[in-house]
Amino acid sequence: MVSKTDDIPASVPNCTAVDLAEDDETPESGRTALKKPCPCEHSAAAVVMNGDAGHDQAEEAESKQDSSGDADPGDDGNEQEVIVIQDTGFTVKIQAPGTEPFDLQVSPQEMVQEIHQVLMDREDTCHRTCFSLQLDGNVLDNFAELKSIEGLQEGSLLKVVEEPYTVREARIHVRHIRDLLKSLDPSDAYNGVDCNSLSFLSVFTDGDLGDSGKRKKKGSELEQIDCTPPEHILPGSKERPLVPLQPQNKDWKPLQCLKVLTMSGWNPPPGNRKMHGDLMYLSVVTVEERNVSITASTRGFYLNQSTTYTFNPKPANPSFLSHSLVELLSQISPAFKKNFTALQKKRVQRHPFERIATPFQVYSWTAPQIDHAMDCVRAEDAYTSRLGYEEHIPGQTRDWNEELQTTRELPRKNLPERLLRERAIFKVHSDFAAAATRGAMAVIDGNVMAINPGEETRMQMFIWNNIFFSLGFDVRDHYKELGGDAAAHAAPTNDLNGVRAYGAVDVEGLYTLGTVVVDYRGYRVTAQSIIPGILEREQEQSVIYGSIDFGKTVVSHPKYLELLEKTSRPLKVQRHCVLNEKDTAVELCSSVECKGIIGNDGRHYILDLLRTFPPDLNFLPVEGEELSPESQKQGFPRQHRHRLACLRQELIEAFVEHRYLLFMKMAALQLMQQKANKESKTAALPESISPESVSDSKPTAAPEASEKASEAATPAFDSPTSSESTLTPEDTAESEAALGHETPTSESQETSARESSAVPTMTANGTHEPTIPESQNGGCDSPLEGKEADEAIPGLAQAKELAESLAADDGSGIDPKSREVVLNACKAVGSISNTSFDIRFNPDIFSPGVRFPEDSAEEIQKQKQLLKDGAAFLVSCQIPSLIKDCLDHTALPMDGATLTEALHQRGINVRYLGNVLEFVDKMPAKPQLEHVYRIGITELITRCTKHIFKTYLQGVELSALSAAVSHFLNCFLSSFPDAVAHLPADELVSRKKNKRRRNRVPGGGDNTAWASLTPSELWKSIASEALSYYHFTLQCESADQAVEKYGLQKITLLREISVKTGIQILIKEYNFDSRHKPAFTEEDILNIFPVVKHVNPKASDAFHFFQSGQAKVQQGFLKEGCELINEALNLFNNVYGAMHVEICACLRLLARLNYIIGDHPEALSNQQKAVLMSERVLGIEHPNTIQEYMHLALYCFANGQLSTALKLLYRARYLMLLVCGEDHPEMALLDSNIGLVLHGVMEYDLSLRFLENALSINSKYHGPRSLKVALSNHLVARVYESKAEFRSALQHEKEGYTIYKNQVGEAHEKTKESSEYLKYLTQQAVALQRTMNEIYKNGSNASIMPLKFTAPSMASVLEQLNIINGIIFIPLSQKDLENLKAEVQRRQQLQDSGKAEEHQEDSQLVLDDKLPVDD
Repeated sequence: MVSKTDDIPASVPNCTAVDLAEDDETPESGRTALKKPCPCEHSAAAVVMNGDAGHDQAEEAESKQDSSGDADPGDDGNEQEVIVIQDTGFTVKIQAPGTEPFDLQVSPQEMVQEIHQVLMDREDTCHRTCFSLQLDGNVLDNFAELKSIEGLQEGSLLKVVEEPYTVREARIHVRHIRDLLKSLDPSDAYNGVDCNSLSFLSVFTDGDLGDSGKRKKKGSELEQIDCTPPEHILPGSKERPLVPLQPQNKDWKPLQCLKVLTMSGWNPPPGNRKMHGDLMYLSVVTVEERNVSITASTRGFYLNQSTTYTFNPKPANPSFLSHSLVELLSQISPAFKKNFTALQKKRVQRHPFERIATPFQVYSWTAPQIDHAMDCVRAEDAYTSRLGYEEHIPGQTRDWNEELQTTRELPRKNLPERLLRERAIFKVHSDFAAAATRGAMAVIDGNVMAINPGEETRMQMFIWNNIFFSLGFDVRDHYKELGGDAAAHAAPTNDLNGVRAYGAVDVEGLYTLGTVVVDYRGYRVTAQSIIPGILEREQEQSVIYGSIDFGKTVVSHPKYLELLEKTSRPLKVQRHCVLNEKDTAVELCSSVECKGIIGNDGRHYILDLLRTFPPDLNFLPVEGEELSPESQKQGFPRQHRHRLACLRQELIEAFVEHRYLLFMKMAALQLMQQKANKESKTAALPESISPESVSDSKPTAAPEASEKASEAATPAFDSPTSSESTLTPEDTAESEAALGHETPTSESQETSARESSAVPTMTANGTHEPTIPESQNGGCDSPLEGKEADEAIPGLAQAKELAESLAADDGSGIDPKSREVVLNACKAVGSISNTSFDIRFNPDIFSPGVRFPEDSAEEIQKQKQLLKDGAAFLVSCQIPSLIKDCLDHTALPMDGATLTEALHQRGINVRYLGNVLEFVDKMPAKPQLEHVYRIGITELITRCTKHIFKTYLQGVELSALSAAVSHFLNCFLSSFPDAVAHLPADELVSRKKNKRRRNRVPGGGDNTAWASLTPSELWKSIASEALSYYHFTLQCESADQAVEKYGLQKITLLREISVKTGIQILIKEYNFDSRHKPAFTEEDILNIFPVVKHVNPKASDAFHFFQSGQAKVQQGFLKEGCELINEALNLFNNVYGAMHVEICACLRLLARLNYIIGDHPEALSNQQKAVLMSERVLGIEHPNTIQEYMHLALYCFANGQLSTALKLLYRARYLMLLVCGEDHPEMALLDSNIGLVLHGVMEYDLSLRFLENALSINSKYHGPRSLKVALSNHLVARVYESKAEFRSALQHEKEGYTIYKNQVGEAHEKTKESSEYLKYLTQQAVALQRTMNEIYKNGSNASIMPLKFTAPSMASVLEQLNIINGIIFIPLSQKDLENLKAEVQRRQQLQDSGKAEEHQEDSQLVLDDKLPVDD
């Protein structure tokens, strides 16, 4: 999967994060970061605007840039724009039959339909579905916006009027009642349907976190808290139970309202009954065992006289005619009435985030055994191709292609338009992903007829619900030269990455197909939307651009060249010529495989984007080509399974960024030399270019630059600003060294690095309106600015000005010497232009079968060199930078997924995993990277196992699936040496039990080959797969050896393999280590889920607000930051609905700000939402969820809810043990938190166990001399002091004191504090000793001095908690606080009023909060 943060413009990360909590660095380094003002002193919103490659925002951005320096005017600009979306709400009265009128807060943007939704959700009106709303007797149109309705105002009375039913309305009603009855039943979440997913937070908070006002305070009753955690959570425990992963929620013991509710077998009504208004018949068995038959008629529901075997549709006596099914059932079943009311009370009390559907399905890898209940709606849905409520859409099946493309064509000139557009795009994408997943499963399960049924199964293609499905096999030797089936398996994901990249550039007039890649039961299925008209004609006729035979025949088309030219800059693709079969040159602006087809709808589509990015030469041996020495040293090039290995987009961004820095350095160096040679002449140069002319220059030299709004504000040497370009401290150091300056301290850079996009970038965006001093400084936002040796700055400044002026006016009026400087620098870094910095790649280099014209030989040679450099850059810069980030804990992977993400963010493909591990292995600091090594080995083993499992499953017939999967897992994880497969007994043939089933002759010959797998064979295959795919030698031949040698955990291996392959297992304790019986039986395998990859459309405006909010917060403008982040939250909700990972990041940051400002209840409420959302959208044991739990515990403690805080911390610790084990740097933080809270509730012995564990982990991972270790020592000393064991306390505090003295010097406040505390401890120890002596001497009549034994105050514990969690409080005046609180509340109300919006959302953008406070 492509990095989670694919298309994020890196326009703000240049703001150095003020990360004061990095304890390892000297506090000095933190200071430097504070002094340096953020280079983006323009209104942050403006800077951000320009980073967006997609929108024509140049004018808008310009207008916002006037306010350099103070942010308010700029922000007001945004306010104006945003206000359009949320006019102030008003209140209406609603009168429903049989209930008291009640008030409802609405906003003018809402549709009438949204009031319907609210009423269908409210406890007292939830049983109504078929009604209209009337104002003064006029029926309101469902799809009208409230503001367009005449006479609707504050205080209007809307009446709910029951309407007659139709068949459709009756079915919707029954479906809705079924949903209400099932509302607390988690089975949909376990089965992974209807976008339900699990959440367990409420189990641990026991409703403690209510609305801020009505919270039960539990601060005072310390005595009642039971603090002892279960045994398996204590430090040092080797037990890793699975059952606590899903604690039983007492609400889930469902209240039974009915035994059975199903469609009757008498449906549909015969003609004569239709004419009496019968719509359909239902059968119901009540809890009291009463069987009734119900007629749904146009007037409502009533009892009829039918029984199971006789049809008598006449109304019974009494018929209990009711408009709603609930009213009818309440009259005939007292148990129904009682339980339904209780159920609805509980349903309404749940947090909405526990109920709202997620935008993409999340699957759980464990589930309890759930009873399969009768369910008419589910049964009906299973056999219709409709998805859920799609009968709401007129015209039945959806034309996915039309929907996907039409939403792209929506206007996007201003903010409201863009929000509408992005919301539509997002909604269609999430629906399409759901439909495609369902279709792919149907295809593999054999429920869809092929469109070419005569061919063998591997070759078949399918169409279902207007989606085209193909299997990932090499059909008709299409990929023969590229690696056959392996290439056919890799191509869909490459293609998806291409679709994602082109989608992010978002060029008007260029269309890509909706694409989803589904892995299910060992098969890879690609689902695509269908180009109109493509099925009627042959492919040869329709392709008017590109090649259908990998470059033998090639065609081109001017319109395509024009459209693709617009993408070539952001995607770094070079225009080039290739030869076709007639040896004539054809010009392309993409790889040859990229095909252009004009659909019958007249749209220009591009497809087969599998080579959007250039090939990775490290994995592509080419005859007669030598790689650079860095690559060769690491043993490259290596043979790979297929020839489609390409570089990641992130790598290309980072590489170009790196080259840009070099380019500036080269130019600066040459200018310096010229200056030395010709003092007088060059002195005039800077003056000749006034800063104004530079900043206003619109690039004319490079015409294509003006086509992209994102470049409009950047000079033509286009510093790459699209995705997260990462520039590693190494590179900087390296290029600096080349210039002979002193290298800036790497600490100050690390402080700004953050998990998500590594390191500060340098972008040409710093040149908006440079104030005079800034442009004298080169106006470059580089992390080097102001820290270099002084003499470098004039050179850099001139280089920058020179490059800009060349761009500005064809370079006329600039002396040839300077032009030569740029020319040389361009040549040196491999730029494709001689007058400006511009690096692009030719994706066709080294493609088999592609030939280039003679006259471009030199250019091709350059391109080849560029590719070799790129491959070398990955090995020599990116991998070391990743390891370095792991060493200083800016990257903290916890499981396979987060490790993969860390690799991807730096542009490293997972096929380099073996290299990364070898690199770690050779590091002198390997002990400090043990966690990374262990996670890496786990990932490597489970990925190899996944490859083997894929082919293993393809040979299994459906009836043997659970037996085969359990057998495979036994071979993989169980210590039982001769795991024997239980061939499933034929359930249908009675057999005498003494016939052992495994002796039965396998009937299907081939179909039972899976049963012969043995553990030793499987582990041999894993080792050979590791060697051939990752070039890594695994030194283990069984699960037990792997555990022994690499310190892995079997439960972690089980989690990783299940998540990767979609296996769902029964949640119970598995005994992996028994040598007498296998761990798994076939009953333990509950399900196989699909693993789905798709595009994640982004909310660009919201994201920009979020980024500028982060930037503001980093500069210490908390209030502005808070406003921007609140704005971002509004916009995110507008685009994604209520549930989404990005909203989760937003809430976490808001909670953190609330906490810093001192609004603890608000922090608690926001963080609770963040936890729920993380559980629902990312999964209950995702590393992100673990961190959210930790934050929530801190805010709970601050709010005086100590027992809840402890429960949450214990939960986080349990999850962490399961996901990565105890030996992990993050565990030290968690244990310090637990230890502190326990210290606060006076559980000293327990507290010591956790704190001492934290101390040992900190010493291991941060080195014994780190400031973290000093702090750990201090915390331990405090507990010993409370226990009056002064000798131990002194010993620990001395350790801490020594570290402080050596690291920060005598004068530092930390050192002074420590020495004070030492004195105090010494006095206490002496006093205690005196008292003891006195007692020894005088026996019982000794005069004992009263000793001070202090229980720690909550305030002091909280203070320590804040320190270890990296939260620094910034003193604000009381007035600031009041204003801010008022502002936050106002926003909150606005947002709640806008909450009734439809709920949908997306996956995987993990933005880490870069607060001035993050650890």
